Amino acid sequence: MRIGIDLGGTKIEIVVLGDDGVLVWQQRIASPRGDYDATLAAITRLVAGAEERVGSCTVGIGIPGTISKSSGLVKNANSTWLIGRLLHQDLEACLRRPVRLANDANCFAISEASDGAAAGATTVFGIILGTGVGGGLVVDGSAIEGVNSIAGEWGHNPLPWPEDDERPGPACYCGRHGCIETFLSGPGLVADYAHRSGVSGSAGVEVVRRAGEGDVVAAASLAAWERRLAKALASIINVLDPHTIVAGGGLSNIDRIYESIPRLWTPYVFSDVVNTRFVKARHGDSSGVRGAAWLWPAGEGDGRDSMLR
Repeated sequence: MRIGIDLGGTKIEIVVLGDDGVLVWQQRIASPRGDYDATLAAITRLVAGAEERVGSCTVGIGIPGTISKSSGLVKNANSTWLIGRLLHQDLEACLRRPVRLANDANCFAISEASDGAAAGATTVFGIILGTGVGGGLVVDGSAIEGVNSIAGEWGHNPLPWPEDDERPGPACYCGRHGCIETFLSGPGLVADYAHRSGVSGSAGVEVVRRAGEGDVVAAASLAAWERRLAKALASIINVLDPHTIVAGGGLSNIDRIYESIPRLWTPYVFSDVVNTRFVKARHGDSSGVRGAAWLWPAGEGDGRDSMLR
């Protein structure tokens, strides 16, 4: 049995998978936002509850951001209460066992490239469109982590080909302005709608619903979001030229984007024909947590996944 945990900005999800990949048990709770100690305690309780039901398990965890190779501290996490913390060591101390950690987008990409919507593709770029914007690159079944542990972090590049009213762009927690994440995340869509309408407090799904019901302001925000997504993915295609781009996260449930985005990205891709597939995750918003579970078994070592390189 394998436990997988997705430590997200709004939720923590835990699953138990059997050796055949069949889901045995699953639970979700709200993330204790802003509280590091409560996050550790919540994960500890979830693992204990799972093991009461199924027995001892390995534990793999997908986290926002990554672990610095130089310091061992969390960096680049949009769940900012994790930044600068010895999360890997602290989790192993709380759970009293080796734990394998990987970037949540890498877990997502591994899952979808293994037995999901991108199965069989040689090169897969997985994107998460949710509270933040993450990405993971899988080549021949292995996630590329990179020498700085930041491969796939497209969300913190500037929005390509910006229009005049998109400069300098919204402020980002990373300290810069105009990052892709500030435009394409759920909060980014909500902020655009609030700016256009003067109405605050909506959720991303609410903006999408209003657009579908004929709200012209919501429709304008959604159309701008689609244009920005198409440009951002075109820049990925120009650099990586992946066979498949697979989308997850709450905003990946906007079904129309799988037709609109390939049409919109075409003028920005440096090719006469664009054969890259753009698909929705097969395992839905549980894909990342499944990938976390599959971090075990792996080679012996310091607890880092052998599927990452």
